[in-house]
Amino acid sequence: MKRIFDLILALWAALVLALPFLIVALMVRFTSEGPILYWSDRVGRRNEIFKMPKFRTMLVETPAVATHLLANPEQFLTPVGSFLRKSSLDELPQLWSIIKGDMSFVGPRPALFNQDDLIALRTRHDVDKLVPGLTGWAQINGRDELPIPEKVKLDVEYAERQSFLFDVKIIFMTFVKVLKRDGIQH
Repeated sequence: MKRIFDLILALWAALVLALPFLIVALMVRFTSEGPILYWSDRVGRRNEIFKMPKFRTMLVETPAVATHLLANPEQFLTPVGSFLRKSSLDELPQLWSIIKGDMSFVGPRPALFNQDDLIALRTRHDVDKLVPGLTGWAQINGRDELPIPEKVKLDVEYAERQSFLFDVKIIFMTFVKVLKRDGIQH
């Protein structure tokens, strides 16, 4: 049932958000050199690597590490990068990953391929068995500000409480967080 819900909601959202998608794509194209989309290697279910698209918010020469590991991440942002991140508009292309089945609307956020500590801890606690999500329990309870052990603790809690109604609650709470711009560092 979760997969059907994801597919229907993602297709509906792709139609409704077609114009904002186009506007953001043009903003990225005209404000910096490089491709509109950034495809990052992410860790999916059972620790399988998949390509996850986002609107590019960083300059092309930015190292491929988690933003919090950069000494001065602001120096790598494109002119519209900060706005796209704070508004979460950079996440729109992930609808493709949901349609494809690599992601769900709700689940643990997919780790970067090189976040070995996060991947190992999630695997130890069986979180790797979940399909990663566009949003998740950890996302609405701290987002970028959470240390990895706390993030995994919330991922485990999500796995234990997982249900359709809990997913709907998380989606609703995500909209509230995005509108308030809570928990965003860059």
